[in-house]
Amino acid sequence: MILNFRNVYLDNASTVCGPYEASGPLGKNFDKKYVDDLYCKEKSFEKAEVRLLEDSLKILLRKTKLKSSDIDLVIAGDLLNQITSSCYASLKLNCPFLGIYTACATSIEGMLIASTFIDSGKVNNALVACSSHNMTSEKQFRNPTEYGSPKPKTATFTATGGASVLLSNKPSKIRVVNGLIGTIVDYNQKDAFNMGAVMAPAAADTLYKYLKETDTKVEDYDLILTGDLGLYGKEIFKDLMKYNYNIKLGSNYNDCGVMLYNLDEQKEVLAGGSGPVCSALVNYSTIIKGLMEDKYKKVLLIATGALFSPITVYQKENILSIANLICLEAI
Repeated sequence: MILNFRNVYLDNASTVCGPYEASGPLGKNFDKKYVDDLYCKEKSFEKAEVRLLEDSLKILLRKTKLKSSDIDLVIAGDLLNQITSSCYASLKLNCPFLGIYTACATSIEGMLIASTFIDSGKVNNALVACSSHNMTSEKQFRNPTEYGSPKPKTATFTATGGASVLLSNKPSKIRVVNGLIGTIVDYNQKDAFNMGAVMAPAAADTLYKYLKETDTKVEDYDLILTGDLGLYGKEIFKDLMKYNYNIKLGSNYNDCGVMLYNLDEQKEVLAGGSGPVCSALVNYSTIIKGLMEDKYKKVLLIATGALFSPITVYQKENILSIANLICLEAI
């Protein structure tokens, strides 16, 4: 489903990261970094994730020179049980709140919802945020972490960070052109250590539908970014586009999970990044900056998410996936 927006703009964004992300190639672009502390000065990893998201919200308000009373709507999501990080981090803002979940596709889902509210005239602005933490995700999905079980090379590494973006009807350098709400895809995948293979079909489905419905080509965009397919999922995605849809992706395509870390040096991240904040850290710190500085004119951001829980994996159910897309344009 294509959503066209007439009057939605991206005002500013903020990013806060953990040690592994700070050591990656984009480390210099993040607003705040916890360079050597996965606890982020808190007593638990769960509280650390709340702090990461709180920090990003505070930084964004400071950058936009707004108070929480100026915000019409907060939309946020994460991976932690019942999106508790988003709820606790948003509590002090005392703003109308929508909690959302599409796993690693959450950041773009939030932007699509916010843009719809703004374009309809129901609200003037909306703050969209997401977070994830490597250790809270490991504890939740692959417990016990103390066991230290080795992982296959296809496994991805949940990014640690909080990221926020402000959308409004006030004209700015970046316009939200349109977007596509993804469709849930079942490609008969069951391996929780191969999220790239799980999510690549959803990314291909979404990009193909978007290009078809907008009558555009991959060459029409300066940059096309998938969310967090990782090293192997990225190649699967390119093959699916080529062989299933006869669309060849060129040098203007990349994946946020590959961009976030130095895969040659940071061996612990295996196939690359994942988690709701993975694509948001890349998009909000680097791609938005590129649009503001006229490095890019028009970009497609495709956030990919694996829709599963520990219970469904234990019961050997297929792992479903989805991909949401948004188009941003520098003006």
